[in-house]
Amino acid sequence: MKAVLCKEFGPVDQLVLEDVASPHAGAGQVVIAVKACGVNFPDGLIVQGKYQTKPPLPFSPGLEVAGVIQEVGAGVENLALGQNVIAFPGVGGMAQEVLVESWLVFPMPDSMSFADGAGFLITYATSHHALKTRGGLKPGETLLVLGAAGGVGLTAVEIGKVMGARVIAAASSDEKLALCRDYGADETINYATENLRDRIKALTAGKGVNVVYDPVGGELAEQAVRGMAWLGRYLVVGFAAGDIPRIPLNLLLLKSSALIGVYWGAALKADPAKGRADVAELLDWYSAGKLKPCVSATYTLDKAAEAIAHVTGRQAKGKTIVVMA
Repeated sequence: MKAVLCKEFGPVDQLVLEDVASPHAGAGQVVIAVKACGVNFPDGLIVQGKYQTKPPLPFSPGLEVAGVIQEVGAGVENLALGQNVIAFPGVGGMAQEVLVESWLVFPMPDSMSFADGAGFLITYATSHHALKTRGGLKPGETLLVLGAAGGVGLTAVEIGKVMGARVIAAASSDEKLALCRDYGADETINYATENLRDRIKALTAGKGVNVVYDPVGGELAEQAVRGMAWLGRYLVVGFAAGDIPRIPLNLLLLKSSALIGVYWGAALKADPAKGRADVAELLDWYSAGKLKPCVSATYTLDKAAEAIAHVTGRQAKGKTIVVMA
């Protein structure tokens, strides 16, 4: 089979496409014939050796896939040969076949395309975990989403609306904000041309926002913290800007607010039963038409490095997908 390989940590353009041996399922595992692979910001960090975890070399990037089960290992129940599935291998998805632990594999709804499925798990599950479990978002509260047109940001806009919140989407261009409005945002802020803190104050009549969803980090973080309401919750999702912000902790004291870390992959492994129940709820919402994945760009496997660069360069709107030719 063909696979995109990272042979040493470094720039994304060092990735190569080569023939490698096909994997085989052991006990509790399945092999999936990959039809599409979602591209996520951490893919670029993993390839460069800058992520929280470092896979043994060589490896294929690609945290999430959609495809067809082609081999089932001993002891695997509720999954079958030929079944369409989505999965979270964590690494290895940018290949024609991938080996996955069966508990990280989920049946794909009949109405879901492989492209939608490949970009579904990480973004939606991250936002669901952030807003429901970590942030305790309540109907009627105001949610501010930074980087709102990106992969996770747009899903936070959608899920915030499903959960009954008033959603303020913040992004760096009017084009991106138009997409956010299409996905349900009630208000928008262009933080390239507007002062984020001032606009938050104006849009909330000075009260501030109840929950901030931040996958960006960087210089906007402190402005967003200053724009929180009493008992506000600031969800630390990622650092797409490249800079990890330093927040003056007195700002939390003054409003009894909280900084809350969000790491869905670790949460899934810590409590698999809850994680699978959360994914099941998201798939039910998808089947009911409440969620509409936005796939804005697709690349073939031989262009995987370009796909990753597109995402890490913060050019993507919604999801970017690598498809198998």
